[in-house]
Amino acid sequence: MSLRALPILFLFAAALTLTPISGLAAGLAVGIAPPATVVETPPPPPPPPANVWAPGYWAWDGTKYVWVPGSYVVAPFPGAVWVAGHWIRGGHGWGWHDGHWR
Repeated sequence: MSLRALPILFLFAAALTLTPISGLAAGLAVGIAPPATVVETPPPPPPPPANVWAPGYWAWDGTKYVWVPGSYVVAPFPGAVWVAGHWIRGGHGWGWHDGHWR
């Protein structure tokens, strides 16, 4: 196989793996299930009161899942609760739904 054929092969493989899905924040579906969630313990010391722990998640980089570690984030208003993003299985694969504040 020539090096000139590699970009075409990559695009073909990506088309088989990623399919648009309406209603998903990222607008795509991944044909491979995400790995099990990594259990993280928020690191000490405790953050200032306005900070909330946002757990880590598996992100799709176009070819594989990569773990994005959790971190403390500043809440946008007092009493805000972070609802973590998550992967949901759909008809065309796994779709990402972004996290949000509640």
